[in-house]
Amino acid sequence: MTKTAFIAIVGRPNVGKSTLMNALLGEKIAIVSSKPQTTRNRIMGILTEGENQFVFLDTPGIHKAKTKLGNYMMKSVRSSLGTADAVILIADAGKAPGEIERNICDKVKQDKTPAMLVLNKIDLYDRAQVAETIAQYAALYDFDAFVPVSALKERNLKDVMEEAEKFLYEGDWFFEEDMITDQPEKQIAAEIIREKMLRTLSKEIPHGSAVVIEEFKEEEDLLSIRAEIYCEKESHKGIIVGKGGEMLKRIGSYAREDLEEFFGMKVYLNLWVKVKENWRDSDFNLNNFGFNPKDLD
Repeated sequence: MTKTAFIAIVGRPNVGKSTLMNALLGEKIAIVSSKPQTTRNRIMGILTEGENQFVFLDTPGIHKAKTKLGNYMMKSVRSSLGTADAVILIADAGKAPGEIERNICDKVKQDKTPAMLVLNKIDLYDRAQVAETIAQYAALYDFDAFVPVSALKERNLKDVMEEAEKFLYEGDWFFEEDMITDQPEKQIAAEIIREKMLRTLSKEIPHGSAVVIEEFKEEEDLLSIRAEIYCEKESHKGIIVGKGGEMLKRIGSYAREDLEEFFGMKVYLNLWVKVKENWRDSDFNLNNFGFNPKDLD
């Protein structure tokens, strides 16, 4: 008998949600960086093992939205929490629960959604600190399981999977056995490029940028991609391009390496930079860039 479940991974920004999902899948589906609010869309990661199909939902980090893009991201989280069969709350193993974590606990309690607590970054703390954090969360909510991990170093991931298996129910799979994500190839390519911007540029610029794939053409053993990078200010465009185009070349070189690894073929990558002022607060631009709140209804 086949089993499945949709399991939402939620938590505050930069706590390791995407790193955890990638580690559980054994594939890099969601982009990661040291900057908060890296994930903008809900990203589905599908893992099929034997008769079990796990459908993980990597969600944006929960924060107080300051733009319409931020509102879209938070609606994505609420949608995932509202439709998931189970929840993984991921939190820092050495930090006490804050308002964000308390609100999540209240939500799963209200909805009676099965939930486990995954305490990440245990490599940074001693056992006493981790035990204290577990006790603080146990006082908040009766989780189905408490699992301390290091997603980055892939410690105790087997324990997460064993507990996640308990969330599965008998039923038909929703996806083919060989699927690993519902993300279109164009979206994956755009996210890989954006990740390299997050890792290469200064803090504020990548968060005001979007990547749109305008051409995605495969011919024999070559994949040609033309991508347009949109930023909010002319001064940001100059920084992204860099002196003599050096910064854009660096972003393109890093992105091409990951694109070739993911798609398994040579990639010709053509990057352009354009300015769209305040696009994060424009319904028209958000819709054109793939952030339509109606898609989450």
